[in-house]
Amino acid sequence: MSIPQNKDELLNAIETAFSKLAEDLRKVPADVSGLPLMEGHSKGELMSVSNLVAYLLGWNRLVLKWLERDEKGEPVDFPETGFKWNELGELAKKFYSDYQNVPFADLVDRLCQAKNRIIVEISKRNNRKLYEKEWCGKWTMGRMIQLNTSSPYSNARNRLRKWLKNLAAQ
Repeated sequence: MSIPQNKDELLNAIETAFSKLAEDLRKVPADVSGLPLMEGHSKGELMSVSNLVAYLLGWNRLVLKWLERDEKGEPVDFPETGFKWNELGELAKKFYSDYQNVPFADLVDRLCQAKNRIIVEISKRNNRKLYEKEWCGKWTMGRMIQLNTSSPYSNARNRLRKWLKNLAAQ
């Protein structure tokens, strides 16, 4: 899928990538969703499907936090308070920890809710706000949203499909 260049393309990219991911998440047996059998976000580490969903949920909630702070005219602390861009592996572990006691079905539901809130937030903004000025370094708001929603959804789906294929082969 090409990189969205405007609001409509961004909304379409998010909805398309998420619907495909959601379809595959429905195939995950809850009783194995917590087993660390998938390549993790940090080199040499393993994660579970629940961790994968926690990671996506964590990033979606960060996007919402960024948009909320921006809307209030407050500074946005990218990527997250206490983390630098070169510490994303540690941030992933924080997301895993944040949601470690949440049942798989609830995690998926929370992710869906967060994605829906992002859609609402994008819908409130125009192309000028989303794509015509830099927001985080050289990146526009629309590009930052895409980099932390539709792109990770697609990446997660690829990981999940590989995991499901291996699970079926066992």
